Amino acid sequence: MPAAPLLSDAEIASRLAALPDWRLTDGRLTRTARTRDFRSALELVTLIADQADEQKHHPDVAIRWNVVTLTLWTHASGGITERDFRLADAIERILSSPAG
Repeated sequence: MPAAPLLSDAEIASRLAALPDWRLTDGRLTRTARTRDFRSALELVTLIADQADEQKHHPDVAIRWNVVTLTLWTHASGGITERDFRLADAIERILSSPAG
């Protein structure tokens, strides 16, 4: 698969405006979510993994007990692409669902 084109700073800022819980940190999209407990954090990551596998685009994930931190960027492109925002949108749908 060819590398996806990088988004401009203006495109990134525009897309981030629709995702208020996401941040641009060191050229990457980041989002932290709190869950009830460690098991809930693992269940959340499993739901996200299902979506990531479907999109063939995977976040970096860190779990600290009940806190899940997700980091997105397109490795092959060396920055943020539309693929990152598609996955961020899907993650937001998961987080806003009763299962999230």
